[in-house]
Amino acid sequence: MKILLIYPYFLEARVFTTADVGPVPLGVYYVAAALKADSYDVEILNWHDISATPEKIGKILREKKPDVIGFSILHGNRWGGIDIARVARQIDPRVTIVFGGVGATFLWEHFLTHFKEVDYIVIGEGEHTFLNLVRHLESGHPEAIESLDGLAFRKDGLAVRTADAPAVTFLDDLPDPARYFAYPHLALTRGCAGNCNFCGSPRFWGRHVRFHSADYFVGQIQRLYQRGIHFFYFSDDTFTVSKKRAIEVCKKIIEKKLDITWNAISRVDHINEDILFWMRKAGCVQISYGVESGSEKIRNLLQKKIATDTILNAFTLTQSYGIMARAYFIYGCPEESWQTVQETIDLIGQIKPLSTVFYILDIFPGTQLYEDYKHRFGHNEDIWLNRIEDIMYFETDPDLSSELILAFGQKLRTYFNENLSRFVEAIDLIDSEELYPQHSNFCSRLAMTFDYGDYARIEEIENKDRIAANLYQRAISYHPNAEAFLGLGILFQKRGANREAVDILSRGLTHFPGDGRLNICMGVSLMNLEQWDRALSHFLEFQNVKEAVRFAALCYRSLGDEKKAAGFQKTFEQME
Repeated sequence: MKILLIYPYFLEARVFTTADVGPVPLGVYYVAAALKADSYDVEILNWHDISATPEKIGKILREKKPDVIGFSILHGNRWGGIDIARVARQIDPRVTIVFGGVGATFLWEHFLTHFKEVDYIVIGEGEHTFLNLVRHLESGHPEAIESLDGLAFRKDGLAVRTADAPAVTFLDDLPDPARYFAYPHLALTRGCAGNCNFCGSPRFWGRHVRFHSADYFVGQIQRLYQRGIHFFYFSDDTFTVSKKRAIEVCKKIIEKKLDITWNAISRVDHINEDILFWMRKAGCVQISYGVESGSEKIRNLLQKKIATDTILNAFTLTQSYGIMARAYFIYGCPEESWQTVQETIDLIGQIKPLSTVFYILDIFPGTQLYEDYKHRFGHNEDIWLNRIEDIMYFETDPDLSSELILAFGQKLRTYFNENLSRFVEAIDLIDSEELYPQHSNFCSRLAMTFDYGDYARIEEIENKDRIAANLYQRAISYHPNAEAFLGLGILFQKRGANREAVDILSRGLTHFPGDGRLNICMGVSLMNLEQWDRALSHFLEFQNVKEAVRFAALCYRSLGDEKKAAGFQKTFEQME
């Protein structure tokens, strides 16, 4: 039996949050691992962007010839799932279509009532339910499917569902997806003790938090590390909900000498200096916190029970340990006004985040906000027959308008961008020699965002080269850092200050003599000074690097050796 698990496309293009919707949800890998462990032929297709080339959908489905297709439905991609399911059913009317995920769980009756392409809905956690469903389909006795918990289907033309499947109590009992697949997103936990009214996590996972053991979790990291993945996203709702467990994970990462970097998500009321120290030592470079609003009134309306002092303390501590503190904000909320937006701006000025994400408040099934919406307007799930991803809260509030929301968002982003340089200058790293290498890495990474990363492309951020140069210099003051030496060398080159570039790159090469990038950058600076022989010596050691070969040809030509210049030019043209 051939099984495909598909992550379908969204209707709307993402401007600021492509990275949040691009990766396949982690749960898909766990479902696939359960199938693999039971010897099923399963393949995962990340089709979050296949709408750009829709002709590939039918072509690939014809090639794969699946017997069962499972779709991971978040909510905004539900129409992508429907569209692909329709193509699949046209190609093979016998194929079994299964929807699962948070979007399918909360709209199971809607899908089965209105979309004949969908045969089954897996409700809640899918590892056991989907595996048992496949076993029953393969057995030739589909009538027994009615005995499975956590499943919805049609009976006598009506949408029905069975009882909830028991939650997976011991997460370590699940087959490790890292034995079969490569992916960068991980989770130590399932569940969230919070109760934010805009989030579906409490209803989907439950408010009781369940854990992998530190051994299972770090073992998963180790397998993925051996597959070549060195950067990870720890995607828990709150990675530090158990400080003891989180620190244990960090110590095991260090113990196994896993040279990784990673981002995490936490809450401002679940952080302290001890855990920040161990997270930084273990490679954490960013923690995202849901701040939501600077208005305490709005935070209370959203049921985000965090105090302003707690927010300020978390951001100050996080950045003092050389971890970028990223703030999630939501605007266009109940009772939003210019006054509450100004309160958010004031809070941004206090906490000085180094990264922000501003969302407009959405209404999604599975949230308390959605239940309130249905009660206020008397709507039912038929609203989702419209080809939309979501419902914006402001569209339901007569005191808000699209023009006002646009103005709110522009005001917030402009304030952050115009003040970011001030936030960078205010960074006060803890004076701990043990953390100097990490501080150097932090400053260098941050410099790169201004030099050629995300911030380099934002016009509202002024003096980007100056900010980058200061950060690179600060990095070097803590600990030798190849990226910082290189960054400074390139900045000097851009200014035409080639002698200064040679000086800083020479310092870098005393620490990193075999670094190809430093050598090539040094060679370019020497070429700019017409010191061809010296430049050539830096290129000839890296004749496997296409760029170095090209520069070597130029040096030989400038030195009058046309034969060697022609030889290197020919080699350059033959290199891929």
